[in-house]
Amino acid sequence: MASRHEPLIIQGGMGAAVSAWPLANAVARLGQMGVVSGTALDLVLCRRLQLGDPSGHLRRAMDMFPYPRMIDPILTRYFIPGGKPVDRPFIACPTPSINPPQRHLELLVVANFVEVYLAKEGHDGLVGVNFLEKIQTPTLPSLFGAMLAGVDYILMGAGIPRAIPGILDKLSDGEPVELPIEVDRSGGHVDAHYASRFDPIRFTNGEVPWLNRPKFLAIISSATLAQVLARKASGRVDGFVVEGPTAGGHNAPPRGPIQLNDHGEPIYGDRDVPDLRAIQALGLPFWLAGSYGSPDRLTEALERGAAGIQVGTAFAFCNESGLRADIRKRVLAMARTARLDVRTDPRASPTGFPFKVLQLSESISESGVYASRDRVCDLGYLRHAFERPDGSVGWRCPSEEIDAYVRKDGSEADTVGRKCVCNGLLANVGLAQIRDDGYVEPPLVTSGDEILSIVDFLPSRDADSYSASDVVTRLLSKLAVPAASVPA
Repeated sequence: MASRHEPLIIQGGMGAAVSAWPLANAVARLGQMGVVSGTALDLVLCRRLQLGDPSGHLRRAMDMFPYPRMIDPILTRYFIPGGKPVDRPFIACPTPSINPPQRHLELLVVANFVEVYLAKEGHDGLVGVNFLEKIQTPTLPSLFGAMLAGVDYILMGAGIPRAIPGILDKLSDGEPVELPIEVDRSGGHVDAHYASRFDPIRFTNGEVPWLNRPKFLAIISSATLAQVLARKASGRVDGFVVEGPTAGGHNAPPRGPIQLNDHGEPIYGDRDVPDLRAIQALGLPFWLAGSYGSPDRLTEALERGAAGIQVGTAFAFCNESGLRADIRKRVLAMARTARLDVRTDPRASPTGFPFKVLQLSESISESGVYASRDRVCDLGYLRHAFERPDGSVGWRCPSEEIDAYVRKDGSEADTVGRKCVCNGLLANVGLAQIRDDGYVEPPLVTSGDEILSIVDFLPSRDADSYSASDVVTRLLSKLAVPAASVPA
């Protein structure tokens, strides 16, 4: 069972900017854990500033950043008073790389600070930030920026984040850190060492920034992975989110050879059901995720020894979500009439992981929309690093232009069906790029399999929207635990 220091509900860290600071702040005020997505926060900040930051929240948070010399260059380059013209493209944000230039490192630090600062503002509740192990190059400065803002938890999945706990230990003491980077070694340089490095002292005017070490939760799909991380991680693992294949976003692939059903979706079997007894035997708290967003399933999770549940889809379509209001409204209307289809697409994501795609007519999930889009990879968060014959590192993405991918020794077969997840996710939250010819990047909406259940959170039969408070209140409705307000 959860202790008084652990939430019953973790709000899922849905990227990019679906789980933005307004949602995390609202959930944390209700006594549960609010989580911001750490995916592409540098790009999110750049584009929000170009829209003019009409509320002033971003600049207010930037005023609180402890090293103000970093702020003026960011505002000078990206802030547009009144916002850019609606038909003009966003100016580019730096592309992720193994060793980013100083200005990009500073942007990553500031962007993560701003998001966490705003999520924590005005209350004493718990706030976490969710990162993907698959997106490695921005991780170190992103962790540092979140820690500067006092983040309480780091959550990470989509890989095996064995190095992260030790990195948190070092960052909390102001020590330099290093993260090994996955690189395709087909270039033949077997002795090469590829790593991203970050030294906090370079960002703090020579001061040692003593920071609180946030707790670390690994997002896993099996007891085996939990055991590996608990015993062989570089530092302390504080718990697990055990996520099943019905959760939204990226899913772990099935164990063993992948077979597809009649709809082209991966088939999961008994080997993919996590052994909760083995996970519980590790003595660490764990939360269950993937179709656990109901009062009955919360009760079930607690009865099975979990500290609680992680819920994504229900929060993704609430009022405080970063999803565009028109998308939320349309999906809710379709859910009322059971006209929604979620497909686990094994080809959509450049990561190679299965990815949940909500079938919407204007989305790139539709064949006509997909075919009409020029293949371009200009954001680069899901690119793969590969080794060139001369030992240098190149980058390729299976969703980029096919000839370009093949010229980088990529296999054309890897490009089939790949979608630009990066641009699609930014379009979901009102930050779509507009091309010079007027083309607007289409959305790519993800959700869990239980999408139809979002109507259960509507506060009345004739309501057309619901709040984060409605979600928390309903989830706790069968427990003797009221939805609480956290003191300011």
